[in-house]
Amino acid sequence: MVFVQQDDGAIAEVSIELISKARELADRVKASVSAVLVGDKMQKAAESLIPYGVDQLYLVEDKRLAHYTPVPYTKVLVELIRKHAPQIVLYGATTTGRDIAPRIASALKVGLTADCTDLQIGDYKSKGESFEDVLYQIRPAFGGNIIATIVSPEKKPQMATVREGVMKMSAPNPSYKGEIIAEKIDFDSDEFPSEIIERVKEEKSVNLKGAQVIVSGGIGCGSKENFQLVYELAHTLGAEVGASRAAVDAGYVSKDHQVGQTGTTVRPKLYIACGISGSVQHRAGMDESARIIAINTDPEAPIFQIAHYGIVGDLKEVIPRFIKAFKAKA
Repeated sequence: MVFVQQDDGAIAEVSIELISKARELADRVKASVSAVLVGDKMQKAAESLIPYGVDQLYLVEDKRLAHYTPVPYTKVLVELIRKHAPQIVLYGATTTGRDIAPRIASALKVGLTADCTDLQIGDYKSKGESFEDVLYQIRPAFGGNIIATIVSPEKKPQMATVREGVMKMSAPNPSYKGEIIAEKIDFDSDEFPSEIIERVKEEKSVNLKGAQVIVSGGIGCGSKENFQLVYELAHTLGAEVGASRAAVDAGYVSKDHQVGQTGTTVRPKLYIACGISGSVQHRAGMDESARIIAINTDPEAPIFQIAHYGIVGDLKEVIPRFIKAFKAKA
C-alpha cells in the first residue's frame, strides 16, 4: 500500500515513484498493489494513478481533507490499514510523509524505517525463526558512511518512508485495469483540532530533481570564491548547480544543492562533476546520469570510474575553457 500525497490536487511525484516500486516488489511475491488518496474532488487524479499499476485505489474525499492536517489523515490511514491489512506500507520522505508515518506506526505499534534509498524483498532468519518475503529497508547510516539494511518481520505492516527521486518512475500503461474504491470514514468534530487559515507557498530555488543538465562542485574547488566558476559554467549551459556533501559542509554552497545519498538523487542527461573525488555516497546519487563528465586533478579519483569523459586538470583552468568554447560555438 502506498500513501499518495497530494498538494492542491496535484499528485506528488514521489508517490508515483513509490507506486512503480511497489508494483515491482508486488510482482515478485505475486501480490496486489493498493494506494490511498485523501483529499477533495480527487476522482481524476485517482484515475491517473491506475495506469502505473494500482490494483485497488482507496479514495477518501471530504472538503475538510482538501489539505493535509495530521489528525484526520492519520485516522484515515490507520482505519484503512486495519481494514485491508497490507503487508507493506510506503510513504514519501517529504515533510508530509515524515509527519504522518510515525503517527501511524505509533497507533499500529509497528516499526518504521525512515529515509530509505532502496527497497528489496528477501528472506530473514533470527533466533531460529525464518521469515519469507521480508521487506529489506535500505538506507544510509552514521552520516552516510555505511549502508544499513533494516528488517521488521515480526509485525505487519512493514513501513518505510522513501526519499524522493531514488525510485524510477515507470511509464504508465493505459490498458492497466484497476479499481477505484470510495471509502467512507466517519469523523467527529474534535478530530479536526487544527484549521488552515492561510497557505503560503514558495517555489524551490533549486530544482535538481527535474534538471536535464547539472554542474556540480566539490571540495576540490578549494574555496567559496572558486566555486563561483561552477555557477558560471552552469549559467552558461542553462544548468542547475549541484554540490558534494564536502562542498556543502565547507560552506561553499547551501544544502539545497547537495547531490548524493544524504542529498538529492538525480538522473540528468548531463552531469559535470568539478573537483569531486567521487565517494560512494556521492556516486549513489548521480551514477544513473545519462552522460557524466568529470574534472579532477587526481587521475586516480573514483569519479573517473563512472565518468563517460574524464579531464585530468585544474578546474580553475578547465572551466573557463569550457565556457569560452561553448560561447564560441553558440
